[in-house]
Amino acid sequence: MDEECGCGMHHRRHEDYCRCDMHEHGNGYRRRFLTKAEKMAKLKSYADELKNELKAVEEKIKEMQS
Repeated sequence: MDEECGCGMHHRRHEDYCRCDMHEHGNGYRRRFLTKAEKMAKLKSYADELKNELKAVEEKIKEMQS
């Protein structure tokens, strides 16, 4: 588990990949609360990423079956 935020993700530059929102940004200030619109935008973006990942997995499966 990553010691910085406890999200359980392992990667070289944690802030680039983690979605736990526990990391400080640029000037050392980290917002703790998001508006409903900001939360929705983040969720929609995440959903799009998941859809793209699924497409890539399906393409890989088709490629391997050929």
